[in-house]
Amino acid sequence: VFALIVFACLVGDGYMSRPEDPQLYCIFNHNEDACRYGIGIGVLAFLACIFFFMVDVYFPQISNTTNRKYLVLADLGFSGLWTFLWFISFCFLTNQWSWTRAEDVYIGADSARAAITFSFFSIFSWGLLLTFAY
Repeated sequence: VFALIVFACLVGDGYMSRPEDPQLYCIFNHNEDACRYGIGIGVLAFLACIFFFMVDVYFPQISNTTNRKYLVLADLGFSGLWTFLWFISFCFLTNQWSWTRAEDVYIGADSARAAITFSFFSIFSWGLLLTFAY
C-alpha cells in the first residue's frame, strides 16, 4: 500500500509546469531523477508484493523443498534489497525537497511530503517483511 501511495503521489502531483512555460518538471528541485526513482521503486515494489503474495498463497501446494527454499531466499533477498532502496529513496527525496525553492512549488507540496513520508514508512514495512521472511 505504501508503494502505491508513493507512486500515485509522484505521478499525480510530482510534475509541474510554470504558468509561462508548458514544460513539465519534477517538483523535487527540478531533478527528474528524483521523480523517476520514486516512481520506479514504487511500481517495482507493488509488483513484487503481488508476486510474493501469490507465492504465499500457493506455498503450501509446493511439494519440492528445494523450490520452497529458493522462494523463501528470494523473498528474503528482495525484502532486504528493497529496505535499502526505500532508505535511499527517503534520503534522496528529502534532500531534493530541502533544496526546492518555495516559489517553484505552486501545488503538489502535500503530495511531495506524502511521498517522502511513505518512503520513510516503507523502510520499516519492508524491514518487517525481511524479518518475517527470515
